[in-house]
Amino acid sequence: MKKTTIAAIVTFWLGGATLARALQHEIELNFVPAKSTVNFILGDILHTVHGSFNLKRGAIRFDPATNKITGEILVEAASGNSGSSGRDKRMQNDVLESARFPDVTFRPDRVEGQFSDMGDSTVRVHGMFGIHGAEHEITIPVRVGMSPGQWTATSHFTVPYVKWGMKNPSTFVLRVDQFVEIEIQASGENP
Repeated sequence: MKKTTIAAIVTFWLGGATLARALQHEIELNFVPAKSTVNFILGDILHTVHGSFNLKRGAIRFDPATNKITGEILVEAASGNSGSSGRDKRMQNDVLESARFPDVTFRPDRVEGQFSDMGDSTVRVHGMFGIHGAEHEITIPVRVGMSPGQWTATSHFTVPYVKWGMKNPSTFVLRVDQFVEIEIQASGENP
């Protein structure tokens, strides 16, 4: 075998190993609060209530080689806004008790499914959802879009707030669901 052929094979092999390591690098996702929305939907017998919360901050580190993910997403509980000051006051005081429990958090620990560091992926993110002074294990479906320098993510999941220890705001006349739907659209920087 010629020296140039051996050199080409070694170069190809080393280049492939370097490329494989590059594709398995840790990915850092920094949320931009101004470009992220956290919406909620609560059904009742008369109509459906739509509202939103403010994202305070979020930063995630993901290792595609191990599917380990760390970081935290932090939502301001007192920012809940449904468009009705009376309803929002009851939500803050009676359900979320946001004066005592000001933050809603999500701390992910692993990703299930195939992730692509360029283009779109649909994965399931497992972690701990902190609300009303307690943490609850949850797996959230997430659609992620990656492009150079930026990313987007969307998710829709259910929070069984009554089961998780919060007060049901139903009255004798007004009956609401015992769970709330959460829709998240987020984007940010990918250094």
